[in-house]
Amino acid sequence: MSVLQTPIDYLKTVGPNRADLLKKELGVYTYQDLLNLFPNRYLDRTQYYKINQLQRNSAEVQIVGKIIHIKMVEQKRGKRLVATFADETGEMELVWFRGHKWIKDSLKLNTPYVIFGKCNWYNGFTMPHPELELLAEHKASIKSSMQAIYPSTEKLNNKGISNRIKIKLVQILFEETKGRFQETLSPNILEEFNLLSKSEALRNIHFPKNAELLAKAQFRLKFEELFYIQLQLVRKNITRKHKIKGYPFDQVGELFNEFYQNHLPFELTNAQKRVIKEIRNDLGSSAQMNRLLQGDVGSGKTIVALMTVLLAIDNDFQACLMAPTEILATQHYNGLKELVKDLPITLKLLTGSTKTAERKVIHQDLEDGSLNLLIGTHAVLEDKVQFKNLGLAIIDEQHRFGVAQRAKLWKKNTVPPHILVMTATPIPRTLAMSLYGDLDISVIDELPPGRKPIKTVHRYDSNRLKVFAFIRDEIKKGRQVYIVYPLIQESEQLDYKDLMDGFESISRDFPQPGYQISIVHGKMKPADKEYEMQRFAKGETQIMVATTVIEVGVNVPNASVMIIESAERFGLSQLHQLRGRVGRGAEQSFCILMTGYKLSNEAKTRLEAMVKTNDGFELSEVDLKLRGPGDIMGTQQSGILNLKIADIVKDNDILKLARHTAIRTLKEDPNLSLEKNKLINYTYQLLGKHKNIWNYIS
Repeated sequence: MSVLQTPIDYLKTVGPNRADLLKKELGVYTYQDLLNLFPNRYLDRTQYYKINQLQRNSAEVQIVGKIIHIKMVEQKRGKRLVATFADETGEMELVWFRGHKWIKDSLKLNTPYVIFGKCNWYNGFTMPHPELELLAEHKASIKSSMQAIYPSTEKLNNKGISNRIKIKLVQILFEETKGRFQETLSPNILEEFNLLSKSEALRNIHFPKNAELLAKAQFRLKFEELFYIQLQLVRKNITRKHKIKGYPFDQVGELFNEFYQNHLPFELTNAQKRVIKEIRNDLGSSAQMNRLLQGDVGSGKTIVALMTVLLAIDNDFQACLMAPTEILATQHYNGLKELVKDLPITLKLLTGSTKTAERKVIHQDLEDGSLNLLIGTHAVLEDKVQFKNLGLAIIDEQHRFGVAQRAKLWKKNTVPPHILVMTATPIPRTLAMSLYGDLDISVIDELPPGRKPIKTVHRYDSNRLKVFAFIRDEIKKGRQVYIVYPLIQESEQLDYKDLMDGFESISRDFPQPGYQISIVHGKMKPADKEYEMQRFAKGETQIMVATTVIEVGVNVPNASVMIIESAERFGLSQLHQLRGRVGRGAEQSFCILMTGYKLSNEAKTRLEAMVKTNDGFELSEVDLKLRGPGDIMGTQQSGILNLKIADIVKDNDILKLARHTAIRTLKEDPNLSLEKNKLINYTYQLLGKHKNIWNYIS
């Protein structure tokens, strides 16, 4: 066992109590974990102040002097320990509000100390809970002009595990290991990018000699962390293509050609053509397709999905399309049924509300192969649903399905079907590289011709009358309008009240019989919801007042105005999805973001981004900067990028470099068996053994 796998309990001065705290509070179980506990920030410790030079600015300062007097002072609650600290220019007070006994016993009078902390002014300077070090020890320890500040918690501070103690522990670790650590990258990579060795990088991340060496150490360690993540993902992708055989769809047959030549409702965009070509290449090879298709709202993913289905049917296979909600599954079913109405294809819809008799027919038709395409919700995953020969599975909005559910689809066949995962939630390129690096990614990055960009504006509540006048004009032109209210789980009562208040005020401003209004919210029965949606879709009502239930799955080309109330309460991707409900016809569409005057900086940034661009990918990058990777993936995936030092937003360039290097390394040496890659292979095997990031990746 390497010395770095030694339990932290055995490090000098740690002992069982400290070990327990380090494990619980910081996840430090071994020497290796302590070594990888990287500082959050650094302080310049080259300067020493005199007491008469102190300013009232609460900056952190370092002073050399002696403690000349100690006393306990009674206060309303408990006591405080006060020490008078002096140098040749004056005196100040050091104050402790907790841990009195052991601090008092450890203090030495009239002995030179170095104190460090923030000064407050209260009839003279005081420093609460200072870091204290005997001058002699201060001079003897590993010195670094920039002092590391490590992650901490309230509990650690209360139990006396201060930053100084953490520095001390890392120093002891360096003494025990003599500061020598196993190299993890190959000599040619170190040379090509002029990287510090592993030992130098670790020494300079914990005890930087200067700012330049610190920057070099950070670059080296970030590159290494991202390189091994990419190596894992890229290798997984290559292995899967070699190992997991898929059915080769070797012919482009009658159905595909007939549809392409005679039934396409519009000319395909270049982006759609490119993506179909990528999919055809996958399906024609003997490897199993595992592709992520990203396309903004309204970019035409459905047509691409249908043409992939036709390829499957042409090669005598069945296909299924799975969507997260009944509304969306039904919309896919209606849309596809219309597109293939002149082709000899059978398709059926299976959801939670499909009647038992209808289910039996579907099960029978699937098993005897007479049903070509099944569209449905989670109901498709039930054990009773068995296919004769499933060759293609399409999953829409995959972030709403868990890994276990995807695995169930695989098991419907002896040979796993080809998988096409679709999403209209643009994933920032940086995140896609890190999370879906083992999937091949296709992007539809242009909208069908004839679509005008949606005009987006931000208006305050005080402009409401002007906004209502604008709505009347649009309705006069024969258009329809959405008005959406936020939905925040914790306060369902409040949301419902907001929605009902809004509905009442809109009913007053748009009275019957001149105007008809639909209302849709989560408390309604599915049948009532469907009835209201249909009325709006048929044009019987001009205004749809709703909560976010209409975020996905409502397609009314005649609706040209989307008004989002309390827009500051929505996330960027949700605002973008809602805006995508309009702009589906040839007319100019509008999105109006309504807010009060009180806005946080983050809300302002979101609204400005929405007004500035219609590009979902651009917005997703802004969102990633605002919220960080964990939030964007949703809580169920937040464990994924438990990165120690890299930040995939800020270190985007290093990520690209790491991925490029990983791809190149594996292209040249797929098994990492060359002599120069010996260290890489060793580290790679080691990482596989210890529970690490890899276990989370899809």
